[in-house]
Amino acid sequence: MSVDVELLKKMPGAFKPEEAGDTNCTVQFNVSQPVAIVIADGSCTANEGTADNADVTITMDDDDLVSLMKGELNGMTAFMTGKLQIEGDLMLAQRIFTFFDETKLG
Repeated sequence: MSVDVELLKKMPGAFKPEEAGDTNCTVQFNVSQPVAIVIADGSCTANEGTADNADVTITMDDDDLVSLMKGELNGMTAFMTGKLQIEGDLMLAQRIFTFFDETKLG
């Protein structure tokens, strides 16, 4: 497994249900090894592979994703420079990283 998959698999442990509120969604991360993050009923799971019905799909290079998740890369800058591609619910894409404690992802 690559570093980005390991990082994405840490997301359930960094999940802040109070930040997500009543949000139920699937976020597909298309990186070298795709991972789908499912948030439902106040919990979070990470599943390797591709989800059939993702609410938002985030496509990035592995290194850029790691930098973004660690707070080293600004999401808006990444989007504007083409390092981050988003399909689907753009509002969810803007909020998704607030649902996680980045200090637990390092």
